[in-house]
Amino acid sequence: MESANQTASVTEFVLLGLSAHPKLEKTFFVLILLMYLVVLLGNGVLILVTILNSHLHTPMYFFLGNLSFLDICYTTSSVPLILDSFLTPRKTISFSACTVQMFLSFAMGATECVLLGMMAFDRYAAICNPLRYPEVMSKAAYVPMAAGSWIAGSTASMVQTSLAMKLPFCGDNVINHFTCEILAVLKLACADISVNVISMGVTNVIFLGVPVLFISFSYVFIIATILRIPSAEGRKKAFSTCSAHLTVVVVFYGTILFMYGKPKSKDPLGVDKQDLADKLISLFYGVVTPMVNPVIYSLRNKDVKAAMRHLVFQKCFTH
Repeated sequence: MESANQTASVTEFVLLGLSAHPKLEKTFFVLILLMYLVVLLGNGVLILVTILNSHLHTPMYFFLGNLSFLDICYTTSSVPLILDSFLTPRKTISFSACTVQMFLSFAMGATECVLLGMMAFDRYAAICNPLRYPEVMSKAAYVPMAAGSWIAGSTASMVQTSLAMKLPFCGDNVINHFTCEILAVLKLACADISVNVISMGVTNVIFLGVPVLFISFSYVFIIATILRIPSAEGRKKAFSTCSAHLTVVVVFYGTILFMYGKPKSKDPLGVDKQDLADKLISLFYGVVTPMVNPVIYSLRNKDVKAAMRHLVFQKCFTH
């Protein structure tokens, strides 16, 4: 009975964020706000271009539109909460709001992992089997592929979020993070979390390991095919169609690897600095990656650049 009462008493969490570094909060508020606006503008324009320009009604740009929408959803699931925490002295979030935020962030991250794999298959089919590409990547194929990415990510998030929020939380309710990051929340549970850890491990293998292997094998075949093209111009043209996707993959997975793969400091004096660094890297992953995705596709893709110029010219000419 006592345990139940303690569990029921936890109705909110306190987000620590940058509370230990108040001088940084206003600076990062302005910085993150500007980045968030760039995310909305850049990805919004990219979605608009892929919808309005009939030349971009292909599987590759359909996936790109999904990626841009996903990046908007991912940042919106956390950035407003982060910005609010920079301005309020007491950074609290209700149990239910924490659950929703955790679900959305995890779902968007898992969906992006699968979607990048689907985009790799699209590039593989286009470069390695160009004659069969219209048949392999028909609308009946690429729409369910994109929908499946969203369903898979949402299902995984539903499982992980429900397992986490069913745990009893009694005592410390301070989350050492900007948001309700699932690993930070699990640390507060006053029960055995071995099931959650195993479940998270399996999910990471499925949504991180499998897509990485799939993307890697796809690009081995893609690069082998490109190297067999006799003309330098042909090789350059073939590689240009997948260079933007490859860059996005490297930025996305490279950041994850850096976040979770770097060694922990054993120096007690360096713990605070490492804690701050971990939070800022997490912030980079959550805001900068969605911000650079449309930039990468705009700079490295001639079709997108041409479509954007056409859209701007059309608007100027109309007015």
